[in-house]
Amino acid sequence: MKSFASFLTITGALLHSVSAHYIFSKLVLDNEVSEDWQYIRETTRDKCYMPTKWSSTFDNLTPSDTDFRCNLGSFSNAAKTEVADVAAGDTIGMKLFYDGTIAHPGPGQVYMSKATTGNVKEYEGDGDWFKIWETTICEESGDLTSDAWCAYGMSQFEFQIPENTPAGEYLVRAEHVGLHGAQNNEAEFFYSCAQVKVSGSGSGSPSVTYKIPGLYDNNMTLFNGLNLWTDSLDTVKSDIADTPIGDEVWSSGNSRTSSA
Repeated sequence: MKSFASFLTITGALLHSVSAHYIFSKLVLDNEVSEDWQYIRETTRDKCYMPTKWSSTFDNLTPSDTDFRCNLGSFSNAAKTEVADVAAGDTIGMKLFYDGTIAHPGPGQVYMSKATTGNVKEYEGDGDWFKIWETTICEESGDLTSDAWCAYGMSQFEFQIPENTPAGEYLVRAEHVGLHGAQNNEAEFFYSCAQVKVSGSGSGSPSVTYKIPGLYDNNMTLFNGLNLWTDSLDTVKSDIADTPIGDEVWSSGNSRTSSA
C-alpha cells in the first residue's frame, strides 16, 4: 500500500511538471495527428519539455545560442526526422507533447525558414526566418497572468502556410513564451521545429526577416522587466510592440514578389 501511494505521488509530480511545461512534438496534417517527433526534430534534453531562459537556465541553453533555433541538440536528429508534404495555403498544426496544454501567460508565434541547402534535413536554420502566425492578447478584460492571452489553455497552434510561399523545403518553428517570470529575467521559451516540403507556384518574399539567434534580446523589457501582476495592459502591449512579436505577420498581402 505504501509503495502504491509513493507511485501515485511520483506520477502526480511528473504529470504536474509536464502540464506546467511543454513542447511541440506532433504535426497535424488534414486533421490527422502524427507520432511524436515524426516530423518535428527531437531535442536531446533529458526532459524535453523544459524551457529555455536567459537566467536560471536548464542545460546552459539561452535564447542567445544557436540551438535556440530548434531546441537543444535537435539538429543531430534532423536526418532521421521525416519531411511532411504540404501545399502553400494549407492549414496545419503543431501539437504539444503528452497531450499537454499551455499553462503560462504569454504570446505564441510561428516562424519559417527556407533550407538554403535545398535539403531541410541538412539545414541548421542559419538562414533567414519570417513570421507567419502569432497570437497575443485576445481578452483585454481578462487576467494578464492567465486567460487574457489567446494561447492560454491551447493544446496546439493551428496556422496557414502563406499562399505565396515559394516551393521548397522549410523549417517551421512554433514557439510560446511564458512571461510569468519576466520580472526576474526568467521569461520561458517553449519551441521546436517541423520539417516540411512546400509545393505550389508561390513567388512571394517576406518583407521582414530575422536571424536566430538574434531574434530576441535580453534587454527587451517584455522578457526582462515586465511584471504581469503590476503592469497595465497598455504597458504590456507596448512591450510586445518593441519586439519581433509585435511585427507584422507575413502573408501574400505584405511581401516582395519576385519575377524569378
